[in-house]
Amino acid sequence: MGDWERNLLDTSRGAFEIFIKGKGAPMCVTHLYSVFNQTGDYFAEAFTSTHQVFLVNLRETGYSEKAKEPYQLSMLEAIFDLEAIRKELGIVKWGFAGHSTGGMLGVIYGIYYSESLNFNVIVGAAAREYMTFSKDCIYNSEHPKFDRMQELNEALKRKDLLLKEKNELKIERTKMSLLAPEKYDELFSLNIHKGLSAIRMNFFSRELQVYDVTRKLELISTPSLIICGRYDVQCPLMYSVEMVESIPNSKLVIFEQSSHYPFLEEKEKFINVFDSFIKDDQLLVK
Repeated sequence: MGDWERNLLDTSRGAFEIFIKGKGAPMCVTHLYSVFNQTGDYFAEAFTSTHQVFLVNLRETGYSEKAKEPYQLSMLEAIFDLEAIRKELGIVKWGFAGHSTGGMLGVIYGIYYSESLNFNVIVGAAAREYMTFSKDCIYNSEHPKFDRMQELNEALKRKDLLLKEKNELKIERTKMSLLAPEKYDELFSLNIHKGLSAIRMNFFSRELQVYDVTRKLELISTPSLIICGRYDVQCPLMYSVEMVESIPNSKLVIFEQSSHYPFLEEKEKFINVFDSFIKDDQLLVK
């Protein structure tokens, strides 16, 4: 597992830090508030054997453009930025894959720019706010681990945390979203580390309260693969079921032994499901 190649790309909407790895048809991967570096990303790594993956740092993450106005931190603006990146790279169409809030970006991308996408992979995500009406969600106040998750999220935004403390909190937070938390060391064994952007996370916590694009899902025309762990504690399965019922040309695969990280919890199955999706739809064309 080598490092990712780093580039700072000047676009019509500013400069964006991207990391590139793999060979094949182009594919974009990003997340709403993760801060990537040359060690890459566990989710993005799953696609590098079949695609040239462009891992994108959005505004206010890494060395990418700053937000001059608060609205530039929104999901829709992130898609406008990704489109500017695609055009600057000279790519006519690429695939997109997103996990969690990255999957939510995939939903928005598909609604507004399906013509730019060869395919869309949406993992552990939702097309609307997923906390209020789901007691199975760890962000619902009635969930038994709600309070601790809130404490961890707030603590991880602090700038005075020592690296060792931050890593311990991150590990605890991740374990809460695994079906078998005792497998953490086995699943997260690579030298991959990333941060999170407090300013983006804070904006998301506001935007999420009014997020609901369920009535626009029918506008997504690109082939879409929706994946969710049966026991996903962040974006419960019901939200993936909802999406597959409304997105034309979509399929849902449920991972029976996973929570929020099916690409690690059932890694071999994840790769096989993606490969068959690509082959069935003949989407490997450049």
